[in-house]
Amino acid sequence: MVKWLSNVSYLVWILSLILIQSNCNTTAKIDDQRVFRYNEYRNVTSLDPAFSRNPQNIWPINQLFNGLVQLDQDLGIQPEIAKSWSISQDGLTYTFELREDVYYHDSPIFGEKKTRKVVASDFVYSFDRLKDPELASPGSWVLQQVADYRAPSDQTFIIRLKNPFPAFLGLLTMRYCAVVPKEITGHYKANFRSNPIGTGPFYFKRWDENVKLVLRKNPNYFERDSEGQQLPYLDAIAIQFIPDIQSEFMLFLQGKLDFMNSLDSSYKDELLTPKGALQPKYMNRIEMLKGPYLNTEYIGMYLDSENPAIQSKKIREALNIGFDRKLMIAYLRNNIGYPSKRGFIPKGLPGSNDKAFEYNPTKAAQLVNEFVKERGNTPQLKIATDANYLDLCEYLQRELQKIGIKIEIDIMPTASLRQAKSSGKLELFRASWIADYPDAENYLSLFNSFNFSPNGPNYTHYQNPAFDRLYQEALSTVSDSLRFEKYKEMDTMMLSDYPIIPLYYDQVIRFVQKNVKGMEINPINLLVLKNVKKVE
Repeated sequence: MVKWLSNVSYLVWILSLILIQSNCNTTAKIDDQRVFRYNEYRNVTSLDPAFSRNPQNIWPINQLFNGLVQLDQDLGIQPEIAKSWSISQDGLTYTFELREDVYYHDSPIFGEKKTRKVVASDFVYSFDRLKDPELASPGSWVLQQVADYRAPSDQTFIIRLKNPFPAFLGLLTMRYCAVVPKEITGHYKANFRSNPIGTGPFYFKRWDENVKLVLRKNPNYFERDSEGQQLPYLDAIAIQFIPDIQSEFMLFLQGKLDFMNSLDSSYKDELLTPKGALQPKYMNRIEMLKGPYLNTEYIGMYLDSENPAIQSKKIREALNIGFDRKLMIAYLRNNIGYPSKRGFIPKGLPGSNDKAFEYNPTKAAQLVNEFVKERGNTPQLKIATDANYLDLCEYLQRELQKIGIKIEIDIMPTASLRQAKSSGKLELFRASWIADYPDAENYLSLFNSFNFSPNGPNYTHYQNPAFDRLYQEALSTVSDSLRFEKYKEMDTMMLSDYPIIPLYYDQVIRFVQKNVKGMEINPINLLVLKNVKKVE
């Protein structure tokens, strides 16, 4: 059974609720029944879309800002501020026609009218800002394929690419590409991170860092539902920052939170049956939403390591076939997720291949024995992980010991793990890759030699000239079917060299209170609250 709140966590919770309630009471006409509450146990570092690099930042930013296009729950690309677009026959020029009813949130900095309409030159400014080396946005890479862009009129924005890049529209759905007003960013400069003005369904009200964040309904929002009703339905969003995951769980059970994302090992058996269904005692109180997630969990191998075991393809293969992925998912995750037997590209994206990592401990042990005979010593490796995935690494440690591989586990703070992984200081490291945009190229970019870390996401330093050639060919292949075949060939080629150990493809899993309606899930786990209602 889950432990009760610690005294410290309880005091933090009480303080947080008092502050949020106080804020709500000082704001006119807010209906407490239409305030959506959730907890973010990780710290939000910025509300500037130029720094929307992780889920904890992206979720509130998605409520505050809009871009040219957006994704629906099936990852289809839909209009947002752009009401329509066209692509030239050569795949290089994208022409967007903008809506004329999109206004920024109110701010006295705009002058007497307190707001103004979004025009195409705002996107020119926002893209220039994204590329500005002084801003140092982690999202500047989004415009790598862009040759130039311009605004020939207030309602027309044109982007020209260096080379055809079929995934480009999907890339523009990222909140890095959201529009921001020059007047406001110029006024606040670096402090725009905590004074955001956008066009989204909610506007910024208050942020007491590490305590609470409050967003209010934008009364001038431009989107409407299928019946013509203006969005959003909620009056406000209140986000708490309680770092203790068990405390978050208890608050959710008490009805103090409307929503809880993901599943922690500390309470998975309390909520779920061994087969991954909601426990019967909660069925009348809680709704569980579950679906595919474009997130591959894996163990990376730094191929430039001097450890002979890393250099040995036999050991790398043994690591891939020496443990049972299906048992791992059942035992550690109550069958939430899918064993990653078919490569790095996750289930649900075109281009995933048919190569299977079948559990074969006999062959794995044979490969290890051959290595020992050749080298004269037992393979010894160290896996670096953070505390959240210790149980997974301990499972690998036990299973791989059975085939003759000694594994040491190094537990590191998440930030330290990220830095060490990027700088090539780790032999093996637990990692995950969540799709930035819905195209398999996003996954394969991790194995392009041009993307060697620390300047890119190729943390394994995998290098294969044939792979690199196929990667460049795929970028300029306009035909979807031909491009997907190239993706499949690249994934198979990379996996044959074993630079990683795919573990599982994750699932989006959300728990909401029964009175929450309209919550949708999507394969990139983006939080969309403009369509959510709370009913009595």
